[in-house]
Amino acid sequence: MTTIDPTPAPTPVAAFEVTKGSLDVLFLSEDAVRESLDLAELLDALSGGFADCERGLVQSPGRQGVAVPSKGFSLTMSAWRPGDLISVKVVNVFDGNLAIGLPNHLAMITLFDSDTGETKCVLDGTYITGVRTAAAAVLSARMLSRPGSRVATIVGAGVQAREHLRLLPLIRELDHINICSLRAADAQRLAMLSPLARYVDDTEEAVTESDIVCLATHSAAAVIDADWIRSGTHVTSIGYAPPAGELPIPLLGRGALFVETLDALQPTPVGCAELLGVDAAFTSTLGAVVLGIAPGRRDDKQITIYKAMGIAMEDMVAANLAYRSARANGRGVTVSW
Repeated sequence: MTTIDPTPAPTPVAAFEVTKGSLDVLFLSEDAVRESLDLAELLDALSGGFADCERGLVQSPGRQGVAVPSKGFSLTMSAWRPGDLISVKVVNVFDGNLAIGLPNHLAMITLFDSDTGETKCVLDGTYITGVRTAAAAVLSARMLSRPGSRVATIVGAGVQAREHLRLLPLIRELDHINICSLRAADAQRLAMLSPLARYVDDTEEAVTESDIVCLATHSAAAVIDADWIRSGTHVTSIGYAPPAGELPIPLLGRGALFVETLDALQPTPVGCAELLGVDAAFTSTLGAVVLGIAPGRRDDKQITIYKAMGIAMEDMVAANLAYRSARANGRGVTVSW
């Protein structure tokens, strides 16, 4: 007869005797993050991230936020998948910041060990927020635009326009990139950053000659006419400004729609204002295209449309890439904390 000893096995130390003590945490500034992110690697890593979203491997609860009346709002976005560090981003959106010389989006990302929960890295999220949003849009262009695309137009002259300008030449051999904006002086200065870029004051003229059209504004109304988009064009839109938005609604009836996740079809603030009422049956995710579950471009005449909302997986992918590169190359400052 076996006797079971009810006495719990002794532990090396009691919980009340354990303190955190000092942990080594890597801190990465905006410059260190920028130096640690290879844009081509980011595009490939996001492709894998979208595939893992489709497979159900990425955990990402809904964003939580607080609003400061007449000032701005603060959002928390977290994500994790096996093999990565847990990512938690806080992004603060305060449009009045530009008047005092600060970006209107300020963000910080913290990475945590998925075995112990200990803090591994605190890194600037402002650059990551900008570049990962543009990278997802440009990835959609790599996947869905015609391989022979030669002319692109960027509508907007802000941070997103700058990042699109850097990324687009990585995915197509473009002859030139048009820059259009209501802020002509800003667009002219932005165009000076790339030998491929040129300022065009007539948006219709720019769009009608384009194979790829990237909308990157904060406009609460459509910034182009749907009729300007010719057959075979790929259109991306990353702007968020409900209750309307920068993407012309009639265009949705002319092309195939692609999104990050089907949450984009939910009412704002979770989803996109322009997509309210769109049937999920006629919408594909980028991950489904990557995995071959859904078709991408069907032929050279089809219009393809990508509408972004921005998801925490993109922050997780970019932050983990930056962390690994920084560690491998000795960037950043390690602090005992």
